[in-house]
Amino acid sequence: MSHNQSDLKAPPPLPKGGLRIVPLGGLGEIGRNMTVFEHEGRLLVIDCGVLFPEEHQPGVDVILPDFTWIRDRLDKIDAIVLTHGHEDHIGGVPYLLRERGDIPVVGSELTLAFIEAKLKEHRIRPTTVQVKEGDRRKFGAFDLEFVAVNHSIPDGLAVAVRTKAGLVLNTGDFKMDQFPLDGRITDLRGFARLGAEGVDLFMTDSTNAEVPGFVASEMELGPAIEAAFRNAPRRIIVSSFASHVHRIQQVLDAAHASGRKVAFVGRSMVRNMGIARDLGYLKVPRGLVVDFKALDGMPDKKVCLIATGSQGEPMAALARMANGDHVINIGEGDTVLLASSLIPGNENAIYRVINGLTRLGANVVHKGNAKVHVSGHAAAGELVYCYNIVKPRNVMPIHGEWRHLRANADLAIKTGVAPQNAVVAEDGYVLDLVNGKVSVTGRVPAGLIYVDGMTVGTVTEESLTDRRALAEDGVVTIVALIDPDTGVLSEEPDFLTRGFVHDAKSFDALTPIIKETLAKAAKDGVRDFGELERLIDRAVSRWFQRTSRRGPVIIPVVIEA
Repeated sequence: MSHNQSDLKAPPPLPKGGLRIVPLGGLGEIGRNMTVFEHEGRLLVIDCGVLFPEEHQPGVDVILPDFTWIRDRLDKIDAIVLTHGHEDHIGGVPYLLRERGDIPVVGSELTLAFIEAKLKEHRIRPTTVQVKEGDRRKFGAFDLEFVAVNHSIPDGLAVAVRTKAGLVLNTGDFKMDQFPLDGRITDLRGFARLGAEGVDLFMTDSTNAEVPGFVASEMELGPAIEAAFRNAPRRIIVSSFASHVHRIQQVLDAAHASGRKVAFVGRSMVRNMGIARDLGYLKVPRGLVVDFKALDGMPDKKVCLIATGSQGEPMAALARMANGDHVINIGEGDTVLLASSLIPGNENAIYRVINGLTRLGANVVHKGNAKVHVSGHAAAGELVYCYNIVKPRNVMPIHGEWRHLRANADLAIKTGVAPQNAVVAEDGYVLDLVNGKVSVTGRVPAGLIYVDGMTVGTVTEESLTDRRALAEDGVVTIVALIDPDTGVLSEEPDFLTRGFVHDAKSFDALTPIIKETLAKAAKDGVRDFGELERLIDRAVSRWFQRTSRRGPVIIPVVIEA
């Protein structure tokens, strides 16, 4: 069941005893996961992550969920519950706590350790509540139970939310690896027990809903990673997510077996792996990991570097290596191992890095040419398995682009969920659970909130359009001196350009257009400089589109002579 966005208005008051579910991120996109629950006047937040910008969003650091709908009710939030420690689920927490710093943050040991380190950088001291699988805790109007799930990071939790309106089970990100490296499998018995109690709404990870069968086990990657280490003639540089503890463990094991020393590169990688080691989630043989500087003078055959930048992020270590802009100079015979997934939207950036590394002489081993990565998300076979165990009354697929959500809903329907009870929602949709039935009742703001340096929300789609125009077509500044008495040009305008390709005579035809524009404005009695600049902008922009099919940013400056 899907809805036309144009049909949805602000939701009516929540019926007495009902439960309202509002996804503010994570639907129709990979990232920015955040869902708000409302019951008896209280709010519960599950996850608060970030989305990473694409190439058409220049200058943006990360993208946040839109807090508009809850901003005037922050005092009603009983807790922020985090399912696991990936950035797309915890990265937005510092920005929400800036608005109310004492909201309890609930999560497992490793998840809280990661978010506490992040909050320390933001100078925020959170109120935290540590939980583990099997725990049942009450936060205000919400009775929560935590269930172990397997993912590509340790300590993941599904969350069962009990209220007077019914029972909701949110899987978070999960898969059903039967041979996980840490021995912690998804608790299907817990899922079945909740199913027997009666799950009114099942919120399920959709990322791999289009992929048939079951996801391969992490253990199956061992031989390919070991082969990469065995065959590498010089240094090995491994790039992975800074929170992918399981994959880093496999790399450390391979490095130890091949007699290489390991150094972490990148602030987030150093920080997170230090936390994972201190808490016992990462098993590091004595003397294996050394400071980066200790590798100086060591034979290349004995060196392994683990760095950030597996998604082609321009400022991360790996992209800088590919551009020759890093202290680590990639050379002939180096092996670069990309031990991570390819997030949709990052393809161009990742292949640009691969090409840059290859051009420098590196042998790049990645998911496309070796089995060095498996997904952390359940494939279609696993999702169907869960639907048949839980037998939910209603389903809302989460965490995925539109095609993933649709495929997940179709799987639910095939297992017996009524089509009208499989809700394909989008960010901002309002779903009300009343008397066991879920219905879409409205829509709230859920736009993209851009973080640009130290500013939050000041970058708009309009300013991004200007940035794209600057990148593609440059800027033309027009300085026009006008006679204060007549309002017309007192001398020829000056044209100053940056990034706009032109020849000496490019602007000859523009001068009469500007003269004509100002003359007409003077005749119409327009004297306001701001309005005159807008008129010049409009006329000059039309001329550029007509003559060169270009749209440089036009900056008219009108000065009284």
